[in-house]
Amino acid sequence: MNSQFLLEKLENSCEFKKFMKENPKAYLCSGFFEIGSEENSGDKYHFDYYIPSSKKTFSFEMENEIKLVELERFDEKVLDEVSMKNHFDFDKIKEMISREMEFQKIRNKIQRMIFSLQKIEGKDLLLGTIFLSGLGLIKFNFDIAEKRIAEFEKKSLFDMMKIVKK
Repeated sequence: MNSQFLLEKLENSCEFKKFMKENPKAYLCSGFFEIGSEENSGDKYHFDYYIPSSKKTFSFEMENEIKLVELERFDEKVLDEVSMKNHFDFDKIKEMISREMEFQKIRNKIQRMIFSLQKIEGKDLLLGTIFLSGLGLIKFNFDIAEKRIAEFEKKSLFDMMKIVKK
């Protein structure tokens, strides 16, 4: 699955066209993608749009049908626009992660991948968490423009629990 296909599917939907007609200044500010390791594993694809005039954010959930949901905001911060001039493919990213896991001698199996699309310091990034067998985690950043893994770190659920204890 790739981002261009998902975005085109969204932009061609009646729900999106209606939303953009009512909110012509709205722009893409983030995305959330959850992908399992098996077919039909309950994958989730969400694109979030920010309306500057009302400071509201809406998410287009694309599980079965395209559904518009208002997101709760806790601050007044203006959200950065994600350009999406560079697209990405989840299968290719998974291949890159698998190669890096092999290089770092990580033998656990990928169970679930969670990606957050954001603009940070002027760059479109995918921030990711990969859940592995054996309670392992991988935290990584993927630079979309350069099509490379910018950061990669293996952790365990127990590491996270130690942080909570302190």
